[in-house]
Amino acid sequence: MTQPSVVVNDTTLRDGEQTAGVTFSAEERIAIARALAAAGVAEMEVGIPVMGPEECENILAIASLGLPSRLMVWGRMCEPDLTAAASCGVHFVNLSIPVSDIQIRHKLGRDREWVLDTISHFVKHAQDMGMDVSVGGEDASRADPDFLLRVVDTAQAAGAQRFRFADTLGLLDPFITYNRIRQLREATDLELEMHAHNDLGMATANTLAAVLAGAGHINTTVNGLGERAGNAALEETVTAMHHLYNIGTGIDSCHFPEISRLVSIASGRPIPVNKSIVGDAVFTHESGIHVDGLLKNPLNYQGLAPETVGRSHKLVLGKHSGTSAVMHAYATIGITLTEFEAKDLLARIREHAVVTKRIPSAADLERFYLEAMPCASVQS
Repeated sequence: MTQPSVVVNDTTLRDGEQTAGVTFSAEERIAIARALAAAGVAEMEVGIPVMGPEECENILAIASLGLPSRLMVWGRMCEPDLTAAASCGVHFVNLSIPVSDIQIRHKLGRDREWVLDTISHFVKHAQDMGMDVSVGGEDASRADPDFLLRVVDTAQAAGAQRFRFADTLGLLDPFITYNRIRQLREATDLELEMHAHNDLGMATANTLAAVLAGAGHINTTVNGLGERAGNAALEETVTAMHHLYNIGTGIDSCHFPEISRLVSIASGRPIPVNKSIVGDAVFTHESGIHVDGLLKNPLNYQGLAPETVGRSHKLVLGKHSGTSAVMHAYATIGITLTEFEAKDLLARIREHAVVTKRIPSAADLERFYLEAMPCASVQS
């Protein structure tokens, strides 16, 4: 596997499964891991070992597949979590600890110095157990920036490989994200990883901002699964990096429809039809102006070639269609129309769309044609 410019650490099997009501079976976890690896995802966060023996067995099963992707497990920065992580056959662990004052005081009942001492102790302890360590800064987006620099310095001095900047509550915007990550990038040689949540609908934008500010690693989930509003979506973030910034990830975007369907079925979460990149309606066109433009030259209304993400354009007829679309649709079923005939049939198609709330099928089109042109015949 070639080294990508940005390493995608997909956490569908950890944070994605933390979506309320979502649980993956052992078989589904393996299928998702295989699919992500086949697409070229460089890293995966595959579970929380301290959850118990069944979780550890699932992690061991994925580890035994010999996938080309690097595997990570997640734990809190405490002895039970680290011990459990060391038993799963995975040698990279994200040890998470709150770094905002509100969580340090009101969740842990501790102070800043305790956090720094804990990081120093457990990073070294994990290394002694043969593990590489990412220090997960929970609620980093609400942390005091100066204290966050001390956290990163402590993690680096203790031998951590990476610092994960978690916008745990999804409160950032891209401008603040850029400034915060840029400050860390200028202060440390550690790998920096962005973990964005989507509470304000900006997880993808914040992740891209972090990359532009110098983060070389990002967390994603398929279909944007995750706690509350979810995480940065794999398909959105990677496509944006490829097409907006020409940033390599080593991921083949043509796999996105397949992976999205797989995770949708396993999670029981349908894909919204207008979901960017993978939604059924994303490359579907009805508007007469758009369809006419696409038929003349796809670049008229194509900002992203659907083939690059495993999709294709689909033209449908409805209330907003024009004669060009009608003539094209009939041509696909072997009927050549004059412009006059197309205008007559367009009225029937619009009426059908209003009454039935659905697009006409090929059989509907044939029926409209025979009703409008009673002397005509249709060859099946």
